[in-house]
Amino acid sequence: MTEPSSLNAPSSSASPTPQVEESSETSYRALVDAIQDYAIFTLTGTGHISSWSPGAQRMKGYAAAEVIGKHFSVFYTPEAVASGWPDYELRCARAEGRFEDEGWRVRKDGTLFWANVTITPIYDESRAVSGFAKVVRDMSERRRLEEIEASSRRMSEFLATLSHELRNPLAPVRNAINLMRLDTSLSPHAARCRDMIDRQISHLTRLVDDLLDVGRIASGKVGLRLRNVDLRDVVERGIESARPVLDLRGQQVDVSLPDEPVAFRADLTRLVQVLQNLLHNAAKFSPAGSRIAISGEVTGRLLELRVSDPGCGIQHDALEDIFSLFVQRSSPISEARNAGLGIGLSLCRSLVELHGGTIRASSAGLGKGSTFTIQMPCIKHQPADTAADTSPRTGALRVLVVDDNRDSADSLAMLLEMLGHEVSVAYEGETARAIATRFSPHLALIDIAMPVMDGFELLKILRTQPELPGTVYVAMTGFGQPADHEDTHAAGFHAHMVKPIEMSHLEMLLATVGRRIARGE
Repeated sequence: MTEPSSLNAPSSSASPTPQVEESSETSYRALVDAIQDYAIFTLTGTGHISSWSPGAQRMKGYAAAEVIGKHFSVFYTPEAVASGWPDYELRCARAEGRFEDEGWRVRKDGTLFWANVTITPIYDESRAVSGFAKVVRDMSERRRLEEIEASSRRMSEFLATLSHELRNPLAPVRNAINLMRLDTSLSPHAARCRDMIDRQISHLTRLVDDLLDVGRIASGKVGLRLRNVDLRDVVERGIESARPVLDLRGQQVDVSLPDEPVAFRADLTRLVQVLQNLLHNAAKFSPAGSRIAISGEVTGRLLELRVSDPGCGIQHDALEDIFSLFVQRSSPISEARNAGLGIGLSLCRSLVELHGGTIRASSAGLGKGSTFTIQMPCIKHQPADTAADTSPRTGALRVLVVDDNRDSADSLAMLLEMLGHEVSVAYEGETARAIATRFSPHLALIDIAMPVMDGFELLKILRTQPELPGTVYVAMTGFGQPADHEDTHAAGFHAHMVKPIEMSHLEMLLATVGRRIARGE
């Protein structure tokens, strides 16, 4: 007996008339034929193909005449066939009444696709299995997106770990630089060496931050802390952030902004980061001793901020490519040739677009300079939010430093002592617990990733000690992603500081704790 070449409608326990049966089968066949996104076909009890549908032909590439009568293992990889997987699917479907799986399948042209497969038995009138119905869905696009998401997640985790491993050795170097700044007896030669190290540490720290930001933006994990900010404040902070590079190259910045205040909604830190990157870019591709211009104007409710340089310029066909990730600009200026990782401008565009703005580059050609223009909506006649009082407090604090990195702990302790504070150091959690109950610190700076007892466990213990009712606990770590901040906040830390700690941030923290003590909190 030959097998039918099209799907049959399911049987009924009643005995329909031939006309009704034919109408039902025609309707069922029309329904199956209309489904294009699924491969629907039937198999004999031995696994040979007995019917075929247009959706199956579209997905697998076989016409009905080419495939009917063949064993369905033709759709499986050689490895799967050798392992007996097709027959295993039928045995499971026969025994359990249904089989579902996902895996690689093979088209007529030999290409692979990721498929979701469902097999159900077809029973005859005596309830014996006479064949199988098989439904296949192409899940290649979903799998591709899952792989992209998994790859992005692995990259973010790798960058976070890399950041931590790089920040830890940077911390004692930064502390040592800050100590040297407090030493007024340094010779001019030693001071120049200190400043050189400081610039390179700042550059390396900025590269680590940019790499992390690229990973966070790619995975959609960057959130903005929006508030009303003032244009002039953003520009001044951006110039100050880029000052080490500008001073090194003997470059000046000319600023031309509207006389009246211009306020707009933005994340101040992120926007300063954008301007800093643009100034670094301008300095790098412009001659030493040149002048860079920052100008701004407001048209209606649109702010336009421009950073212009007299540097090497950009070819017309590269004006858009330079915003792509890891694309590097070439330059006739030797020290700028193939410089950087190619992430700064890509990061600038992403951060500006997160603010609802745009950024574009323009240039008259090679050797004729370039201009980067940011456009963002602004708020007229609305003042910027005022910053919190950060005036220092001169009273000495008792500070406990806990870090298993001895160089980091000792250098930070030396810096705090030179600032006039009383410091005690512990290199592991149990020692820190014992010291804290005797020392009763106003402030505890605690590293998170420590062996035996990590910072979270130590904090839990210290918070139960009656001798420490008003201690301020600050996480001090190389991990600085938003999730890390959330974890330390949820654990009970008052603040989260990322290594290497900037001197200005440390002074602000000490002033905040000092004012808190003065208020009797």
